[in-house]
Amino acid sequence: MASSNESTGQAPFSWGRTSALAVAIALHSFAFLVLVAPMAPPKSQEKKTDKVVQVDFIEPPPPPPPPPPPPPEPPKQPPPKIIQQVKPPPTPPPPAPPPPAVEEASSNPVPAPPPAPPAPPAPPADIAPSENLSYRQRNPPKYPPQAVRQRHEGTVVLLVLVAVDGTPKDIQVDQSSGFRELDKAAQDAARNWRFNPGKRGGQAVEGYARVPVTFNLNQL
Repeated sequence: MASSNESTGQAPFSWGRTSALAVAIALHSFAFLVLVAPMAPPKSQEKKTDKVVQVDFIEPPPPPPPPPPPPPEPPKQPPPKIIQQVKPPPTPPPPAPPPPAVEEASSNPVPAPPPAPPAPPAPPADIAPSENLSYRQRNPPKYPPQAVRQRHEGTVVLLVLVAVDGTPKDIQVDQSSGFRELDKAAQDAARNWRFNPGKRGGQAVEGYARVPVTFNLNQL
């Protein structure tokens, strides 16, 4: 007996062909969905970080304080009043004495008085001691080498006690030159000097004499 399909003229049902057709339809549907679906948005690029520069504003220094006001001027004093002194009137001169009465010349003339005796000689004056310049020039003070190197100059005033024979008995610095080495050099030189002793009533006595000693580099 022939099948009903053969009697109707249709091909027989095939599961393989049906499965292949279903798979083809599914693939086409998937491809259609892929085309229709929107594309995923591209990843956003990382934003570049801007470099931030920090600016600090420095306050300017305060202005200098204003100068102090000038001191007030002292009040002007009025000029002193000039008081004119009134001169007293001149005193009148004293009256002139009356002229002496002229005595009549007597017949007996009066002898003239004897002449006065000569005055006694004056006592010898006191003489203060003094330096002997000639002897001082023969023994000048030595200029200290230290003072020469340091360019020291000055004048020393010595107070010398002069004995009766003219020798210096004591030597002191009455006025310093300002430099110790010059004072000492003047004292050393004065020990060899000779002086003129003082005199009182014609007799030689002790006394003090002031002697200036000058140190000058131009005289070397």
